Amino acid sequence: MKKKNNTPMYLVALTLFLGGLGYLLYSGLGENTSYFLNVSEALAMQPGNLSKARLFGTVAEDGVARPEDALGVSFNLVDKDQAAKVIRVDFRGVVPDTFKPGVEVIVEGGVNPASGAFAANSLMTKCPSKYQKDNRG
Repeated sequence: MKKKNNTPMYLVALTLFLGGLGYLLYSGLGENTSYFLNVSEALAMQPGNLSKARLFGTVAEDGVARPEDALGVSFNLVDKDQAAKVIRVDFRGVVPDTFKPGVEVIVEGGVNPASGAFAANSLMTKCPSKYQKDNRG
């Protein structure tokens, strides 16, 4: 009985695997990549490098402004660890019900070169503690 030579089959499978892995690396590191930063890291970067980024921080107690003629909100985003680091955020869209000063948020968008503010196209709030299960020990 003659033994089959499976080498071509393995070479095809290896080529497909490496091609798929290469595509995933190329698409993951392409221009659709967005940085996930805190406020102090964002302020340390050049505005041109923040055309697509995701920032997290806390909504400042002062400076929250809602436009009268449209949906959205403008506010100061404070770094969670360094309260002196602040960036202005302009968001146009539906504001979550849980949005208020002191709440931790994540905004996604980029720096508007004209105003210098972070123009967010999405705004997510962290769930407040009233939704967390109480420790009943």
